[in-house]
Amino acid sequence: MADTEPDGSVRSVLRALDLLALFDEEHQRRSIRELTTLSGLAKTTVLRLVGTLEQRGLLWARPDGQIGVGPGLLRWSRLAQAAWQLPEAVRTVMRGLVAETAETVNLYVRSDAVRLCVAQQDGPQKLRHVVNVGDEMVLWGGAASKVLLAQADDALLLRVAALSPHGPGHARTLRADVERAAREGHAVSHGERETGASGVAAPVLAPGGGSVVAALAVGGPTARFTPEAVQGFTTAVTRAAARISEIGLDPAGGDGPTTGAGAL
Repeated sequence: MADTEPDGSVRSVLRALDLLALFDEEHQRRSIRELTTLSGLAKTTVLRLVGTLEQRGLLWARPDGQIGVGPGLLRWSRLAQAAWQLPEAVRTVMRGLVAETAETVNLYVRSDAVRLCVAQQDGPQKLRHVVNVGDEMVLWGGAASKVLLAQADDALLLRVAALSPHGPGHARTLRADVERAAREGHAVSHGERETGASGVAAPVLAPGGGSVVAALAVGGPTARFTPEAVQGFTTAVTRAAARISEIGLDPAGGDGPTTGAGAL
């Protein structure tokens, strides 16, 4: 198919999703000029994609000519919230980890070559790690990434490395970091994704101790992640991740987030 990318994806679908990705909490409205400039697409292509997305209710043409997100996204939002609602027992474990470490706790899953934050418990510190639920983040750096790439093959590591500022050669470093995390049962990072930010992460496993389905992490300013603190964080995070593995991530007890995350 002429509209198909080398990896099998459909170009028009990717372009439409890329347009939607240009909207966020800080940019709830965009002009056609903005969408054209930011996407790098021809204006005619942008107009066609906007028209299609508007027909499906995913975008909304405002009277002032601005384009905003459409009401059709409310359905997808409700669906995502229902599908990724964590059991209260898991929330309790995350709150307990916050109390033990005094740092923000995040739960991540891998989606192809990126990771997504699916749950968070804020820490009590005024200066803390800022990640919002739903944020899409890199996989080439960070403690959680090393945990989530446990089952990654060489092709995926090369794609992840190619997205990093280090280039494709970073794949070798990633492989070593991933293997170390798998061997030690946790990962630590300092300033890899963002200067001055550190993290400690441990794997959440599928029922029965199977594949890695998520990464539980604490994150905060590097100044607070001293060797002594990291040692304590590692024990606490590893213990909490093991407890969540026992509980499971699916609130319904069926084929929910746990299965879906593991299949990514």
